Amino acid sequence: MHFSIPETEVRSGDNGSTYVAYNIHVNGVLHCRVRYSQLLGLHEQIKKEYGSNVVPAFPPKKIFTLTPAEVEQRREQLEKYMQAVRQHPLLGASDLFNSFLRKAQQETQQIPTEEAALDVCLCSGPKLSVHILTSDQTEDVLEAVATKLDLPDDLVGYFSLFLVHEGVDGSLTFVRKLQEFELPYVSITSLQSSEFHIVLRKSYWDMAYDHDVMDNRVGLNLLYAQTVSDIERGWILVNKDQQRQLKSLQEKGSKKEVKRLPLSSLNQQGVYPLKKRLFFCNQFIHLAQTLKYYGYIKFDPCITDFPEKGCQVIVSAGNNELNFHVKLPNEQMKEGSFKVTRMRCWRVTSSQVPVTNGTTNPCGSTKCDVKLELAFEYLMSKDRLQWVTITSQQAIMMSICLQSMVDELMVKKSGGSIKKVLKKRHHESVHRSDSQQALKSPPLLESPDANREQIVKLSTKLNSVSLRGISTSNSTNDISGNDFHGNYAFEGIGDDDL
Repeated sequence: MHFSIPETEVRSGDNGSTYVAYNIHVNGVLHCRVRYSQLLGLHEQIKKEYGSNVVPAFPPKKIFTLTPAEVEQRREQLEKYMQAVRQHPLLGASDLFNSFLRKAQQETQQIPTEEAALDVCLCSGPKLSVHILTSDQTEDVLEAVATKLDLPDDLVGYFSLFLVHEGVDGSLTFVRKLQEFELPYVSITSLQSSEFHIVLRKSYWDMAYDHDVMDNRVGLNLLYAQTVSDIERGWILVNKDQQRQLKSLQEKGSKKEVKRLPLSSLNQQGVYPLKKRLFFCNQFIHLAQTLKYYGYIKFDPCITDFPEKGCQVIVSAGNNELNFHVKLPNEQMKEGSFKVTRMRCWRVTSSQVPVTNGTTNPCGSTKCDVKLELAFEYLMSKDRLQWVTITSQQAIMMSICLQSMVDELMVKKSGGSIKKVLKKRHHESVHRSDSQQALKSPPLLESPDANREQIVKLSTKLNSVSLRGISTSNSTNDISGNDFHGNYAFEGIGDDDL
């Protein structure tokens, strides 16, 4: 997640005195407003708990009132401090840090702790209302949703809550996956817009894990609803014949259609209507798994510098890759994919872009937008690395997708079970596995882990990268093949291992 402190405010205290408040933003949106003394208190607690040698440097106290220049200097220092703590694999996942942010978020939005109803959308469209406390954290809300759905405990970790923005045309923009440092009720309420929703969606990438979910009736229904939704939105590509097969299975699997089946014939086969419906849902998913972009998340149109600067691109994340659908300056369309295993590292950076309305005022005197960029260093061919940049407001969401792909690969490489990892995270609130601590590609800072270069060692036996054009005469349903690709860049991992 992208933490920043882009601005300060002079506010009045309870006793009438004034103080400087530092506005902490997450992904460009105000999360909380805190005083220097509050952050100092957090720093002292972290230092006491983890030791001075682990905690990053904190800006010192000042005896006299700060000048505007000193306030600005402290703002920059506090921003770097918050980013450094968040990036640290131990401190960033600590309850000290996350509980501080949750409490600060609730105090800033002035929402008291009380019982409330929270709507969570399912991919099939309907909303599920769960009764929670306004101070419940993300994991608590996810558990409440699972309980309402009757989803077994060992499957809860396969799903996550996402904050999405729904356009007037019904399109969905993924803003972020809800994190452990925020309160979902406060996050959605503070946006003060009916266009934002919390959505339940699967949180893994490898379709092999679909089998775990599909063994359970509730899990199967959730996965089926998500697959239907992705197809309807055009995220999964289907041709006419495939569309016909899917529609037939969907109709047979509908409750209405199952009721029409002769009950005698069902009883003779020992299959009841519910089981019949689940059978067709199962078949529907198995067919969808063979389709292009199954399990991908599609992002809004944005800008990239590959293969040329200023190219419009639609990015999708899935199957351990970022897929590019690029429109070149000459209007030619090209498609290709960047495998996460050929990315040496990646980072997300932000900058303030003034909204000047024709003026030339700097950000200090006018409103500013946050410009986010995801840049990754990619092995284009043997011994040739190249940085590729994506300019998108969803850059952090893309980074989160890449990190979760890496986590799955590392678990698989180590011979571990993602099911056990997810259950551990659910029951013990372990938010970062050992593989994440060993291999962390931070969104803002270079990794402080000196061993990272030894872990992410470039392979010397990799295929070359190619980019193939897409004929303008073909419809999107006829697009096939990935155009730039590569093998795994992690030491000891090859195609045969996966």
